[in-house]
Amino acid sequence: MMERSVTRTLHPGSWAAVGGHMEPDEIADPEAACRREIMEETGFGTEDIVDLKLQYVLLRLKEDELRQQFFYVGQTRRRDFVNTAEGLLAWIPQAEVLHADRQIPFVYRSLLAHYFTFGPASHPWVGTAGLTNAGLPIIHWLPLLDPTVL
Repeated sequence: MMERSVTRTLHPGSWAAVGGHMEPDEIADPEAACRREIMEETGFGTEDIVDLKLQYVLLRLKEDELRQQFFYVGQTRRRDFVNTAEGLLAWIPQAEVLHADRQIPFVYRSLLAHYFTFGPASHPWVGTAGLTNAGLPIIHWLPLLDPTVL
């Protein structure tokens, strides 16, 4: 996980996964964007990441903009990484990731809690973000499956 730099505009000082935005030439290939961001933020190249696969797609509104977020999971045998101006990287034991004192943005905390409960799946999950009747944020996760196969 990365403890984001306090100088970052988005979620300064909080903990999150590595990631970022897609470049225009990556719109049709979100995995390429994922691999580029991993390289930029950790120094891990394609050869260092195995079993990288799309596990979550989140849809949400931010003001009048529909946002799509793609979350990939994978494995690496490397333990070293390159710290950047984005923040400080650390390997956190799974049992400690969601500790109440760890400042994690709602989307990441919800996604990690879901992943830790359901584990890697053979299918991606799709989530829609919204508010409960009490005005609290919520994400509804459903398996992303081909209905013609059901």
